[in-house]
Amino acid sequence: MQPDVVIIGSGMGGATLAAALAPTGRRILILERGEHLQPSPRDRDAQAIFGDGAFRPNEQWLDGQDVSFNPGNYYNVGGNSKFYGAALIRYRAADFDPIVHQGGTTPGWPISYDDLADDYQAAEALYAVRGTLGEDPTEPPHAADYPHGPVPDEADIADLRARLTQAGLRPCTIPLGVDLDRWLMAGQTTWDAYPNTCGGKMDAESCGLATALAYDNVTLKTGCLVNRLVSDASGRITGLRYEMDGQGASLTAPIIVLAAGAVQSAALLLASANDNCPTGLANHSDQVGRNFMNHNCSAVLALHPLRRNRAIYQKTLMLNDFYQDPPLGNVQMLGKITGPILAAQTKLPAWGAGLIAARSFDFYAMSEDLPNPDSRVTLQDGQIKLDWRRSNWDAHLQLVRSLKSALKRAGFPIVLSRAFDRRTPSHQCGTARMGADPKTSVVDTFCRSHDHKNLFIVDASVLPTSAAVNPALTIAALALRAGRHIARTEFAA
Repeated sequence: MQPDVVIIGSGMGGATLAAALAPTGRRILILERGEHLQPSPRDRDAQAIFGDGAFRPNEQWLDGQDVSFNPGNYYNVGGNSKFYGAALIRYRAADFDPIVHQGGTTPGWPISYDDLADDYQAAEALYAVRGTLGEDPTEPPHAADYPHGPVPDEADIADLRARLTQAGLRPCTIPLGVDLDRWLMAGQTTWDAYPNTCGGKMDAESCGLATALAYDNVTLKTGCLVNRLVSDASGRITGLRYEMDGQGASLTAPIIVLAAGAVQSAALLLASANDNCPTGLANHSDQVGRNFMNHNCSAVLALHPLRRNRAIYQKTLMLNDFYQDPPLGNVQMLGKITGPILAAQTKLPAWGAGLIAARSFDFYAMSEDLPNPDSRVTLQDGQIKLDWRRSNWDAHLQLVRSLKSALKRAGFPIVLSRAFDRRTPSHQCGTARMGADPKTSVVDTFCRSHDHKNLFIVDASVLPTSAAVNPALTIAALALRAGRHIARTEFAA
């Protein structure tokens, strides 16, 4: 039976949209190229995850100098959210407006924070966010409190929070999608960058997809690699082609939704070029693949030689003291770095890495990457080429310097930092950006393609700006907004 809606990808955008549309009763088919993650001994094995790259894809992309590299994206049911740090943070209200940065001025959004506020609230409910209001002066208005109270600080993190406060900072709680008891029952590790096979993280599979699949009208098919969308002369998407078990197949549906991620969605649109759309589908603006953004990020380790950090998960507090005036970025705790993780990521011997990790408090400094039309995804002989042009790097360096100075005031005489490289995907977004003008954007304010009225894109590719916080909750909120629009405009009869 022909579906009414086909959603390509089961990550945060695709799964959330499926949950939004499921109550309509329309037939919804989700195509996912990967499979379900199954529990295994590797799930909590730091060497397997960080050293051996056991979960990384068997895939090579090209960078801007045509050098091959293995990307850090994941292909499985739930997408990258299966490995995310579960930080579900709203964009600040000011992030929707143009902002002057050291590296340039952002274009702003075609919608305001108020346009998305109700969808943020609904997304927090769907993903059972744990948090508390009133600590963070940059937090935008909420119509109601978080669905659940915050994930508690461990003893050494509570002490850190007090030290940071004494140093003149305003530490606040990270809104998290984590069932702490369930997570720790499966192993005494942090959740950040670890695969969720126990249901302890509120990810796209355990929340969005689980909600959608509770309805009989929603179906998930795994192992389906979509390699082409098909359109006619009128601009309608008439179907798609995919591979499953080594065999080619095709299907049609009145509505097609692309939610494969910022890189893969752009690549699929470009690969679907035809005589009517010679530069790719949804690309009359020549913006598909452009404006790629990837947060500027560094790990910052604060140590006192005589003070140990006995935290297991650590990731419960953040700092927005440097977020505005001037805009430098967000700082949040990393999941607790252990000796095996540090040894896998550096050339330190195991004993040295263990000594450092036992005493380190580990921070994630994150600054906004600005949209640049020359920072882009293209195809080269069918292979993905990602030419990421870092921007706003001086602001990031200033953020790291400011954080180091604050941590030394807080009683940490040794503070080390290391920037993340392109092998670590730090919230990729921006390759099919939202806008009111079809000449300069790919989708409208409801994530509908300007060029193809039955095509929607609901992943991070539509974000006009990256802000300086984790994008997962914003992706979910935009998917809920798109779902309401589809139900109202396509299913009203």
